[in-house]
Amino acid sequence: MPRALLIVLDSVGIGGAPDAESYGDSGSDTLGHIAESCVAGRGDRAGLRAGPLRLPNLTALGLGLAARGATGRIPPNLAPTGPVTGAYGHAAETAAGKDTPSGHWEMAGVPVREPWGHFPDTVPAFPRTLVEDLVAQAGLPGILGDRHAAGTAIIEEHGAEHIRTGRPICYTSADSVFQIAAHEEHFGLERLYETCRVARDLCDAYRVGRVIARPFVGAPETGFRRTANRRDYAVEPPGETLLNRLAGQGRAVVSVGKIGDIFAHRATGREIKPAGNAACLDAALAAFRDLPDGGLVFLNLVDFDTEHGHRRDVPGYAAELEAFDARLPDIHAVLRADDLCVVTADHGNDPTWTGTEHTREQVPILAFGPGIAPGPIGARPTFADIGATVARHLGLAPLGAGQAW
Repeated sequence: MPRALLIVLDSVGIGGAPDAESYGDSGSDTLGHIAESCVAGRGDRAGLRAGPLRLPNLTALGLGLAARGATGRIPPNLAPTGPVTGAYGHAAETAAGKDTPSGHWEMAGVPVREPWGHFPDTVPAFPRTLVEDLVAQAGLPGILGDRHAAGTAIIEEHGAEHIRTGRPICYTSADSVFQIAAHEEHFGLERLYETCRVARDLCDAYRVGRVIARPFVGAPETGFRRTANRRDYAVEPPGETLLNRLAGQGRAVVSVGKIGDIFAHRATGREIKPAGNAACLDAALAAFRDLPDGGLVFLNLVDFDTEHGHRRDVPGYAAELEAFDARLPDIHAVLRADDLCVVTADHGNDPTWTGTEHTREQVPILAFGPGIAPGPIGARPTFADIGATVARHLGLAPLGAGQAW
């Protein structure tokens, strides 16, 4: 019986979605702008990387051609030099928003039809009653921040005051999120998680997609750094996902990275959450080697987004792409004759764009395996086509949304 490996390169968009203008993202292009920046020398960093973007393995699978389908042009240095070895195409999201849960849920067969709730870009950003209830129910002396902000910047700004007062740092963004940053030692990691659980219950009334725990360590004298103990508290998907369908048949599911958090730990099977893209990919490949017939390994590689996209770090993002590309032979090595691997993304996060938020973009679809016919699969009108194809490959009944290619 066949198996499947679904890999999400978090935020690796390939050009503005058809409705990008309504999000202020018309012209955004994460992959294309990174590739152009590398040619122009803006992707160079001493000791890290230099020169044009080099993704030979992804290019051979059809990444550059998928980007051309989305934008009309192949990014620099991503034109294939030989026969294409993967099935390639691009997909647009139908769900409202451009955040992680909606993208993942849609590719698992559940597009979100209702818009998420967002907090305004004002100071303060949060409703007074929400803050008062959080302070009372979580036993807090108050909060800091209370505005839209980039995580690393607001931690540096308020870290010392947080340690001195015990007030957690609460902030949001253009995404549907309520983020809480606190020092692991001075505030306590478990206390942070409990505060986020309280916030999760309170945020349900505002249709907020995620409450995110952002623990950090360090000192004002030496600087602060976020740790790998992030935890996302998401609302549950509003329907039966590919994961639910697999669990209902007793199939094996392994969720690697933040997949468990994204799906609110519903039908996510065995969860593995190492720190960093390389460790997550190692864990996914190890799990896939032992995966029973008919099973799925679902992997999210978040560093593209959190470490480079939000920080507008073009060289770092380019280096992360090249590091993943170098691991493609390892992925091919674990695939049996009837296995399927799909590499895709959930939204964009163009590091050359204004602000520090996600960008509303189309995503690549690269499907491959020993028995998978290479060639174009065209423009897919919904991410749900990914889940539909995986479901068909695994011999499952059709999901509630999407068409297999």
